[in-house]
Amino acid sequence: MPKHGKKYLEALKLVDVTRRYSPKEAVELVKKVAHASFDESIDLHIKLNIDPRHADQNVRGTVTLPHGTGRTPRVLVFAVGEAARIAEEAGADYVGSDDLIRQIEGGWLEFDAAIAMADQMGKVGPLGRILGRRGLMPNPRTGTVVRNPEDLPAVIREIKGGRVEFRNDRTGNIHLQIGRKSFTEQQLLENLYVAVDAIARARPQAVKGQFFQAMTIAPTMGPGIPLDVATTVEEARQFVT
Repeated sequence: MPKHGKKYLEALKLVDVTRRYSPKEAVELVKKVAHASFDESIDLHIKLNIDPRHADQNVRGTVTLPHGTGRTPRVLVFAVGEAARIAEEAGADYVGSDDLIRQIEGGWLEFDAAIAMADQMGKVGPLGRILGRRGLMPNPRTGTVVRNPEDLPAVIREIKGGRVEFRNDRTGNIHLQIGRKSFTEQQLLENLYVAVDAIARARPQAVKGQFFQAMTIAPTMGPGIPLDVATTVEEARQFVT
């Protein structure tokens, strides 16, 4: 078992691990147990009732959090010519093609999201072994493969404005940042609702029975707070509707 420091153990005393907290109770508590001196991220962890070995049960999508994640992501765009010019003017942090591919193959990964023009995917495809495992690979399903250069500004703006990608890991769990300790309780609550509803809408048809098995929110350095799944899903649905 990992050893925890004094501050963590003190924070843990505030959490009743036998309870399942309502969303409002959980966001109030998560700010109290976030004890680190820096502005910790607040993360949502969800255990899904899926078998990740089956492609038709995997969950993947994007969600635009109303209050963002608390940081502006660095966006990379694979593009040349007019598309590259448009991407640069739209605020992309890195724009290029062969040069960026070589850097990534060399181990450089100093970006948070990647977009590719469709005509670049033949070159970008082999990077899947590097970018795929980190959730950075451009994908048509998440809107990060763009055919029309004029669509680039909107995609870049959405990503920088709080659009994040979610996907299950090999154990059937989803991990998603929904804000930071400095966010107000209302901001965290609204981001939580929008994230949960987006994941609920991404439920694969092949999944039978209860989709969400467990939910927890936790700060970077603090203990997790278990959520009441049914209450959270219903309140999220009502908020988004």
